[in-house]
Amino acid sequence: MTVGTALVLGATGGAGGEIAQALLRRGWQVRALVRYPAKATRLPSEFALVRGDAMQRADVVAAAEGVDVIVHAVNPPGYRNWGALVGPMLENTLAAAEHFGARIAFPGTVYNYGPDAGTELAEDAPQNPKTKKGALRVGLEKRLSQAAASGKARVLILRAGDYFGPRPGNNWFSQGLVKPGKPVTAISYPGPFEIGHAWAYLPDLGETFARLLEREAELAPFERFHFCGHWLEPGVAMAHAIRKAIGREVPIRPMPWWLLKILSPTNETLRELMEVRYLWQGPLRLDNTKLAAFLGEEPRTPLDDAVRATLKGLGCL
Repeated sequence: MTVGTALVLGATGGAGGEIAQALLRRGWQVRALVRYPAKATRLPSEFALVRGDAMQRADVVAAAEGVDVIVHAVNPPGYRNWGALVGPMLENTLAAAEHFGARIAFPGTVYNYGPDAGTELAEDAPQNPKTKKGALRVGLEKRLSQAAASGKARVLILRAGDYFGPRPGNNWFSQGLVKPGKPVTAISYPGPFEIGHAWAYLPDLGETFARLLEREAELAPFERFHFCGHWLEPGVAMAHAIRKAIGREVPIRPMPWWLLKILSPTNETLRELMEVRYLWQGPLRLDNTKLAAFLGEEPRTPLDDAVRATLKGLGCL
């Protein structure tokens, strides 16, 4: 088992925060790059806070000195200005990883897939997205693959479905189904109620990353795993789990896509949400056979416990 020092980009976000917490629990030294350390009050005191900006290469390289792993979990908030930001941020991480010989840990998404991918997706499923965001994500992973093939970096990609967890972030649960900081009075569900949907509880995803990273000696220079998480069929089972957690039969309503379409021309976040609506229109399940064989099992918190912890963390209970 290997433990060492990890630099986390995006430690104040959902995925980055949970990966950082899991690494800390399993004995790693955790360094977090944050623009305003004084405002990072939710981060554990055990984290070493380094002031810097993921868009500034010098900041990332300086923060990465001596680390074994760089967790690249930083994303523009609210899906805004992805095209201009995600590429340069990844290049800065690649430069730092190459300089210090660190492995890059990268949370993957299902945005990479188009309608031709099928419904049960292994790691080699075709990636032919029909959206701008999907094309950007495919481009990022291709760049990581090229860096690994050239010997300039080692890469671990762990792909998961829609995130949920006790930390707010760019995810459908906290930006669509419920409203953080408010009691749940109604639930808005984005897809057809009967269609299955994949959810990834972020503490479980973080634990999986940590277990994979501590087995560095067994990982190839470029590794990609799929995380199954909670596959719910019918998909509306997530809304029923929320009802159970709050103890009330609040209304479950279809998301008003027609309204989002009307408002999207003047709102970039809504335009981005409209673009990925297709991911809710049919079942898309990630096959975790490779991951389960490697780890023995996939960490999975019972759904009721995960939903209650998420609502509590979001201030909805």
